[in-house]
Amino acid sequence: MKKYLKEFEKLVDIMAKLRAKNGGCLWDKEQTHESLVKYLFEESRELKKAVHKKDAKNLEEELGDILLQVVFHAQIGKENKQFDIAGIIKTLNKKLIRRHPHVFGDYKVKTTKDIEIMWKKIKAKEIK
Repeated sequence: MKKYLKEFEKLVDIMAKLRAKNGGCLWDKEQTHESLVKYLFEESRELKKAVHKKDAKNLEEELGDILLQVVFHAQIGKENKQFDIAGIIKTLNKKLIRRHPHVFGDYKVKTTKDIEIMWKKIKAKEIK
């Protein structure tokens, strides 16, 4: 198994343990999708600062904090039988492929402007 897959699986397992009914962390178990929103914004601001400072070590940490938010929401979704991390990843994979027909299909582009025009058309179809 690739190193990152092993570490990702460990992260998902840690979050499940933090929210476990028997044991776990009381604060983590009290969190909801709604209560976590503020932390996503906070972590995004911290990520922005790290990017502006060109601080790679801090950037790595802040990206981890944002990944934690995704995994946290995935665990709550799983507990509520709404969705899980596999569904989130599958949905994202489909979206990336659908929005990049110039890479995964036969659509031809010459410039980034062509890509922007194509992307807007794809996005408009998705919103309907």
